[in-house]
Amino acid sequence: MFIPARHLIAGAALFAATLASAKTLIYAGSLIDGRADTARKAVTLTVEGDRLTGIADGYTAATKDDTVIDLKNATVLPGLMDMHVHLDGQQSPTSYTEGFYMNPGDYALRGAFYAKKTLLAGFTTVRNLGDTDYSTRALRKAIAAGWVEGPRIFTAGPAIGTTGSHADGTNGYSDAVIEKFGEPQIFNGADGARAAVRDHVKHGADLIKIMTTGGVLSLGDSAQGAQMTSDEVKAVVETAHEYGLKVAVHAHGTEGMKRAILAGVDSIEHGTFMTDEIVALMIQHGTYYVPTLSAGNFVMEKAKTPGFLPPSVAAKAMLVGPAMTATFKRAYLAGVKIAMGTDQGVAPHGENAKEFIYMVDAGMKPMDAIKSATLEGAKLIGIEKELGTLEVGKIADIVAVPGDPLTDIKVMTNVTFVMKAGTVYKQ
Repeated sequence: MFIPARHLIAGAALFAATLASAKTLIYAGSLIDGRADTARKAVTLTVEGDRLTGIADGYTAATKDDTVIDLKNATVLPGLMDMHVHLDGQQSPTSYTEGFYMNPGDYALRGAFYAKKTLLAGFTTVRNLGDTDYSTRALRKAIAAGWVEGPRIFTAGPAIGTTGSHADGTNGYSDAVIEKFGEPQIFNGADGARAAVRDHVKHGADLIKIMTTGGVLSLGDSAQGAQMTSDEVKAVVETAHEYGLKVAVHAHGTEGMKRAILAGVDSIEHGTFMTDEIVALMIQHGTYYVPTLSAGNFVMEKAKTPGFLPPSVAAKAMLVGPAMTATFKRAYLAGVKIAMGTDQGVAPHGENAKEFIYMVDAGMKPMDAIKSATLEGAKLIGIEKELGTLEVGKIADIVAVPGDPLTDIKVMTNVTFVMKAGTVYKQ
């Protein structure tokens, strides 16, 4: 049967108009929008496409074309953000040997598995601060294309640092291994630092991650010792900022933090042995603090399990774990800007929300803890105009939990609804 073209065009236009008029109405029993200090009760959120187009008190009547999501018995929040993850791995007794049999594709595919766990836990946006062979660059692309399900990823690619530093993946191995598996993210001197940043820009990094002190899980270095000169840190920061990239800094020890803050970095990760001087500098310079209490608690517990961590690593874990919590208490009370980050990939993926419990147990108000994983995370990345709060016009990243997290923060570990950019992934 012949159908005139004008009829096909008219039919297509009518279909498009019908789709355009269809809305998703979310009935929220309680709403924490990420900006206000109190929750609103009985609210309707309207989502059209990937955007939040309406927020109204009461439960708006739906038309026959609308989709209604009933969350009247839940608390609705912005999609959560974790500012420090490593999606392509997870700490285990085999972590120190898997590099001998894992290929780049293995890391990327494993990352996809952990990315879905992270999304279903309510975390719709993450910063990936260190990976193997740019595996999360591939993962970022796959998620954006809809090939796999996961959070929105801002990746630093492989973390970079100086020879023998926490970024040097062959630290502590035999000379033969070091010679064979030299790490491309290692640099020395200010010129080397600039070249390393530019190489990361060329490979599509969204931000830069450097190591200015030793770490806990690496072999053969002290967690407190400084591992980058002031000139090297300045070269990294200046070059990254010239390219429009922010800089996140792994730092446990005081001197490494001081050099990084004075150089103008955007965030300090871990900050374990932060002194009053460092606290004051962070406030003065507006530097964000990403505490990663989940990692500290996890390694401290696993240090007691024979064979899970090498002896030298277990000893550092027992020192760093308790210090992280004590530092967090002081920094929070002093008014340091805090964005939630877990270092998941140390602790298991999908358990990111335990960080809320650790922060609140350490003295943080529940609403401040929630804001640290919503508005403050968005500010740290620089995407607060699009994400981080539930406001009309922003991208519709929306999650829900049963009960009231302001009276029982533990409910944050039981996310029952997840929407990312208007698409429902869990209900």
